[in-house]
Amino acid sequence: MTKETKLKFVREYPINASAKLLYPYLSTPSGLSQWFCDDARVDEDNIFNFIWDGRNHYAEMTSHRTNRSVRFLFLSETKKHRADAPYIDFLIESSELTQEQFLKVVDYSGEEDEEELEELWDNLLQNLREIVGG
Repeated sequence: MTKETKLKFVREYPINASAKLLYPYLSTPSGLSQWFCDDARVDEDNIFNFIWDGRNHYAEMTSHRTNRSVRFLFLSETKKHRADAPYIDFLIESSELTQEQFLKVVDYSGEEDEEELEELWDNLLQNLREIVGG
């Protein structure tokens, strides 16, 4: 069994929306399904199911701070934790100096092509900006 190589992709995106407005788009199935995935659901065990191209991807929200940050830890297809699991962090940050809001994305995944990841996140964040008006 070979160990999957992981890439930690980190980007900050300026976004013209308050943390209070932005947070539901990062933390709820209805918000996430508007920009992040084709569909999102949460089951009775509080496991998120992100659907892309008809395929299920299960994740657990392992941490969240209201109007600040969210972490989704991706699980196996049987909804079990796995060693060195991929995760996505969304962190809402603001510049004290300029009062600008930023969404910091940390994507720790098996995707090895950084350019591809950058293009993917640029497009996702463009969708989110259009939704929130920022």
